[in-house]
Amino acid sequence: MPTIGRRAACAGLLALALRPGRARAAFPDHDVRLLVGFSPGGTVDLLARLLAEPLRAALGQTVVVENRTGASGLIAAQAVAQSPPDGHALYIAAMSAYAVLPQLPGYRMPIDMDRDLTPVANVAGVINALVVTPRAPFRDVPGLIAHAKANPDRLTYASTGNGTSQHLAGELFSRLAGVRMTHVPYRGGANAIVDIAAGRIDMMFGNFPEFIGQIRDGSLRLLAFGGARASPLFPETPLIRDTLPDFTVTSWLGLSGPAGLPAPVVERWVAALEQVAAQPEFRRRLAENGMESLAGDQAAFRATIAADRERWGAVIRAAGIRAD
Repeated sequence: MPTIGRRAACAGLLALALRPGRARAAFPDHDVRLLVGFSPGGTVDLLARLLAEPLRAALGQTVVVENRTGASGLIAAQAVAQSPPDGHALYIAAMSAYAVLPQLPGYRMPIDMDRDLTPVANVAGVINALVVTPRAPFRDVPGLIAHAKANPDRLTYASTGNGTSQHLAGELFSRLAGVRMTHVPYRGGANAIVDIAAGRIDMMFGNFPEFIGQIRDGSLRLLAFGGARASPLFPETPLIRDTLPDFTVTSWLGLSGPAGLPAPVVERWVAALEQVAAQPEFRRRLAENGMESLAGDQAAFRATIAADRERWGAVIRAAGIRAD
């Protein structure tokens, strides 16, 4: 090839490579995936499906929900960590993935949450509730505490395993109330709820969305909410903090992408989530499913992760909690 021809060809290739959209296509340019670490029907899956349609409108692309179960939700996190850092695959992270599991002695993390993922933004707060068997002899939190003090180690509370949010909430309650209760871990929440309804277990702290049906049909009794305010579904229900001012438990669900996610992609996601959160219909559907919007930017999400790590790490150490 003549020298001038070679130069022209090289210049043309360089110009082509530097054209906007060639080296890195504008986000999003194809379907977006939300990866859920738990089975369909649970709280995390429910949020993903509530997000999918309004996000489709906000991003202009189809949003696909994928369930990758296992390792306390971290198989999905691992899949996102191994995805290209282009914003088309995000993980719906529960609080435990960032703030609890990495600090739990004996738990082997399949990934490093800080090294392998990029926090994007918080999405929703999941209201915490204390439910008890309908046969419980107490009617409120002061009555529960009095009963527990009169019967050390006799009251039982269920969880879905050592180090889960239900377990940590029970330990925090016991410490603040100055009582001793017996923790009974289960392999899944469904069996725990059956045993509470039957009176074989006394109570459980957990995500309100997972109790709504049983509260409505009377098989569980809602004693109190664990967060800073009651759910609008049961606005007259008291708060645990009315009796124990330092008790506030709210789980959260946020979005994370792979490590190295470019800042413009993060900002595009934050803008889309803020657009969704501003929709009254989305907020209404969150509320009727026991959740509330926590839309914010990346810095706010990082601050939430750091604060909850410090708080729940202290509970884990004080109670000597270890993984199963």
